[in-house]
Amino acid sequence: MVKTWSTPPAPEKKRLIPCALCGGLSFRPSLSCEGFAYVRCAACGLVQINPQPLEDEIKRRYGQDYLAYELTNEAAFLNLQTLALADAGFGGIETALFAKNKKPRLLDIGCATGSLLAFLRERGWETTGVEISAAQAEYCRQKRALDVRGLPLKENAFAEGSFDVVLASHLIEHLNSPSDFVREVRRILAAEGRFFVTTPNIAGMQARIFKARWRSAIFDHLYLFSAATLTRLLRENGFTVEKTATWGGLAAGTAPAPLKRLCDRAAKRFGFGDVMIQRAKRLP
Repeated sequence: MVKTWSTPPAPEKKRLIPCALCGGLSFRPSLSCEGFAYVRCAACGLVQINPQPLEDEIKRRYGQDYLAYELTNEAAFLNLQTLALADAGFGGIETALFAKNKKPRLLDIGCATGSLLAFLRERGWETTGVEISAAQAEYCRQKRALDVRGLPLKENAFAEGSFDVVLASHLIEHLNSPSDFVREVRRILAAEGRFFVTTPNIAGMQARIFKARWRSAIFDHLYLFSAATLTRLLRENGFTVEKTATWGGLAAGTAPAPLKRLCDRAAKRFGFGDVMIQRAKRLP
């Protein structure tokens, strides 16, 4: 099982924190990985790395140059993102917003090289990005003439109700405080705005089969959400979840192609895919 991109472990300052979802202080061992481990909250079931690196340590991780990696995989990542958004009903939201005779406003947090922002700008969206990897943010601005900010979300101090749609793909699992993040997303969304969040699915078939060898059980992922824990996080911070979709039954190379295709179709239909996307609507 080949794991996805991960920062090599290095000495970092850590502290034990309450569960980011329910505030619980009781944890049980969950996944013992090479050089680090996950625990599961005994109260709500959220899987997390705890003790957790301090926020400044996390920021330093993403000061590295990820540009070459993202450019190498850009086409594949864009394809996956557009397919995921389609599964979550993005097209219907897009049609409804454009029907209001305005140019809808969209924010992509963790926009990497800006390929999705550029794609959506061509479709008529007014686009803004957030990307704390300096090299990638500069690439977005210089090569694609995109409005991309290089600070973490809250530090940009966007005005309330600035965006009709906010996207966050493979980001929330990297954050020290996902609750604070979701509350800030709600603040900057317009009334009944939509939040599309994509993250690995700890309740999926691959996670259950491979356990600590699961490709998303990596050093960079502070949290591993299930549909249930992600839904709770969103609901408790001002959203209602309208749609959940998953995909990815078996990883490439782990089964014969016909079996993989069958499992991939079943994972999407029955919700046990390796990755999930949720569409959430901002509540008043």
